[in-house]
Amino acid sequence: MTPQEIMDKIPAAFQAEKAQGVAAVFQWDISGSQGGRWYVEIKDNSCQVHPGDAESPSITITIADDNFVKLLTGRLDGTMAFMTGKLKVKGDMGLAMKLPQLFRLGS
Repeated sequence: MTPQEIMDKIPAAFQAEKAQGVAAVFQWDISGSQGGRWYVEIKDNSCQVHPGDAESPSITITIADDNFVKLLTGRLDGTMAFMTGKLKVKGDMGLAMKLPQLFRLGS
């Protein structure tokens, strides 16, 4: 699975019932040969993925392409990735903690 394939699946994996009251823009800066830049906009219990950079993201997450795939498929713990420097977060840390509840992707 590639970062692009995951981004394509994010709207379907979105758990709207867990996003009550969440209005946020997640900027993903993914390095590596399969990386790229996307932003995920959550508002009004809906989710949209866009290529490129958000004008003013709530949170920016920087991660390598292989670690992104592991993170979003549940094979890499987000807290451990952050503590070991595999994942960098700029902005609202509370939103980073909500990520596992907002999306359900299989491996």
